[in-house]
Amino acid sequence: MNNSQIRTNSFQAWFLSARPKTLSGAAVPVMLGAALALKDCGFGNFQFAPAVLCFLFAFIMQIDSNFINDYFDCVNGNDDTATRLGPKRACAEGWITLPAMHRGLVLTTLAGCLVGLPLIFYGGIQLIIVGILCVLFAFLYTTKLSYLGLGDVLVLVFFGIVPVCLTYYVILPEAVQTVTSEVLWASVACGLVIDTLLLVNNYRDRDNDRRDGKRTLVVRIGAAGAEYLYLWTGIVASIIMAAIDLSAIWADKTTSASSWIAAAANGSVLFYLIFHINTWREMKRIHAGSGLNKVLGLTARNMFIFGLFHSLTLILIYAL
Repeated sequence: MNNSQIRTNSFQAWFLSARPKTLSGAAVPVMLGAALALKDCGFGNFQFAPAVLCFLFAFIMQIDSNFINDYFDCVNGNDDTATRLGPKRACAEGWITLPAMHRGLVLTTLAGCLVGLPLIFYGGIQLIIVGILCVLFAFLYTTKLSYLGLGDVLVLVFFGIVPVCLTYYVILPEAVQTVTSEVLWASVACGLVIDTLLLVNNYRDRDNDRRDGKRTLVVRIGAAGAEYLYLWTGIVASIIMAAIDLSAIWADKTTSASSWIAAAANGSVLFYLIFHINTWREMKRIHAGSGLNKVLGLTARNMFIFGLFHSLTLILIYAL
């Protein structure tokens, strides 16, 4: 897209800087947490208001993280338009001015806090601490932690464990609020799947990151190690979720017909593995350069397939 086609600080510029393709990473954890809650508490006890608030908070914080990344990478000179391999960034391209982006990230941070604040009525005052940590690490990821190779840990925590467990917890009625081992394992699987997006992003940028002193996990383990880590991250996540789904079927159902139907539905998640392995092969084939942006898009699609099929399986287990 040519810079001259995008007016500075226009709606189109803000839309592109929000990176809408990344929003699947925000939706999947909340989707899984809500599906687990529905399976365990039933439709009659399912609290819809906190579910909606969790979705909104996740979306806003994802956009906020994108704005923070765009702003600070431009300020620090990490978005070199001459060598950048990934999608264009708004500040570096001049689509959004730095003062405007600074105001934008402040506003989205405040919006996230305002949307998340009512969740204390469903989960308790301690959720304020969770919200503060979400905001704090959104800034620390871009400014500090990604340079130390800790980005993958943050994804596991803040795109897996925290959103899945929190969503599940606040949707349940207050009298039975808890986080089960099943939910915790599901949150780990979710974090692993979403980390595949970061892995392929850092795989594409490994040479530039090495040059800039950014010691991502991919830089540390090398291209070949990153390829196999990408593959096995998705496989391990699928094994975890398949075990959860099948365990739920065996524990909750008394009729063989219902169990077989639910098991057949659970088999549909094999679509994720098929897509994931094919994407891994494409990743290895392209190996380097801006062509890996295609793999980034395929990985985002795979993440959504994972979340959708597993959520539908959990809902089907409840329905049957």
